[in-house]
Amino acid sequence: MHRGRNALLAVLSHDAAGLLVAALVGLLFFGLARVAPDALRMPLVAVGVALSLLLGLASARHLWTLSRARRATPPPGRLVDVGGYRVHLLAEGKVPPGRVPVIWFAGGHASGYGMHHLHRAFRGETRSILIDRPGTGWSDTGPFPRTTAREADEMVLALERAGEKGPFIWAGHSFGGLLAANIARRRPELVHLLVLLDPTPLETIVFGPRLSALKDMRRGAWLGGLAQLFGVNLQERHNARMAQVPAYKQAMEATQAVLGPEVAAASAVQANAGHFFAQASIYSELSPEGVAAVAWDTVVYDRDLGDLPVWLVGPKDDEDGDIALLPEARAGSDANARRMFRFFAATRERYLATSTRSRRVVAPKGAGHNFVYELPDWTIAVMREAICGAPAEPKP
Repeated sequence: MHRGRNALLAVLSHDAAGLLVAALVGLLFFGLARVAPDALRMPLVAVGVALSLLLGLASARHLWTLSRARRATPPPGRLVDVGGYRVHLLAEGKVPPGRVPVIWFAGGHASGYGMHHLHRAFRGETRSILIDRPGTGWSDTGPFPRTTAREADEMVLALERAGEKGPFIWAGHSFGGLLAANIARRRPELVHLLVLLDPTPLETIVFGPRLSALKDMRRGAWLGGLAQLFGVNLQERHNARMAQVPAYKQAMEATQAVLGPEVAAASAVQANAGHFFAQASIYSELSPEGVAAVAWDTVVYDRDLGDLPVWLVGPKDDEDGDIALLPEARAGSDANARRMFRFFAATRERYLATSTRSRRVVAPKGAGHNFVYELPDWTIAVMREAICGAPAEPKP
């Protein structure tokens, strides 16, 4: 079953697959017409021809639009071959004496540009590196399945083949924090410091409530990929709907404001089917069954990081943050909501047990999961201490 799904994802991740789907729809209706009563044959043929042409034209238009976007916005960094497919890596700045390079990973299955505001803040102070995970930004989609474990190896290989020298400071937010922690477990010699910005704790997925948001992410990735084959961007429509919710609108506006127009302009390069199908593959980890399938390769558990220096940065009290927006927290009794807040907070703190040299940096009261965008000055102050070594007084 998994092999079949991965093979299907590999085919659909090519944007030209829209033309194949259009042809298959036409053949399906022709096949139905052959076995249908005489009175239905011509209508079925007509519908099949019309649908096939409509889908084919939509697919051709999408391919033209995507080609134009890629010509207008060429990759700002290097495309590094990692075994028959390419990973885009942007490295800027020089390493002064006494410092090391820093590598940034955004949350979700996002491109390196998802942390461009922090990259801009520090590329003048050290070597700052953004990497597009396969299926994001300017990187190729790569083979399936997409997994955190596979991408941990791909990120290291891309750095090595690009000639970047460690050790590094690895800074990852949310799902990007899980990726950074996986790299640290595999290649501890490449780690100067691991900074986990409210990283994804897989215990939350296994033992916590079944979150509708995670289910929607997985389903939305599949639907988004299929729609994108024909030039329909469901992500933009989803964002427009979510903008009707004040709290989400505030978070989206904060993110757009700090990332800036340069990142917004580059988003057109990512309007391809492979981007969504890569998400569909790797987001399968965000379910109890998905975690169970990859647990040994993916979970970073107590003492797995030995004595590597680890900073856990983020909110302390989830009742003050955006966990309260989850439908599962608002439904049922207050006792259920309080249990959820305690559970989410406790699973986050488990990352402190991964190393004997861990440090907790607590975000200002009221901070949510997306504090890296909503509190950029405070986040930059924390990272300045990590990168430059001089303690800074973070702005609340």
